Amino acid sequence: MDVFTLIVSLGRKEGDGLPDAATGGAMMLYAPGRDEKEAVNDAVRLLRDAGLNVLEVSSEGTESERGDLQSDERELIAKARAENSVVVVQTEALYD
Repeated sequence: MDVFTLIVSLGRKEGDGLPDAATGGAMMLYAPGRDEKEAVNDAVRLLRDAGLNVLEVSSEGTESERGDLQSDERELIAKARAENSVVVVQTEALYD
């Protein structure tokens, strides 16, 4: 199973947990899957179940496709693989 680095764009939705003044958000996460499509679908389903408004998802590739990983990133990727779970690495509110 591969683990994909995904960048997620979020729109606003009531109860999404973003600051009131934010116009949206962005997330970086690690999502395991047999292929990119499965990783994206599982991550989107999880985020929507959490009440987030997913607008777009882009993949930065797998661990082997990315050569710029630090040791802490590799640890989180290993965790996502071992637990077969999505790991949110960073969340940021966006403002106009």
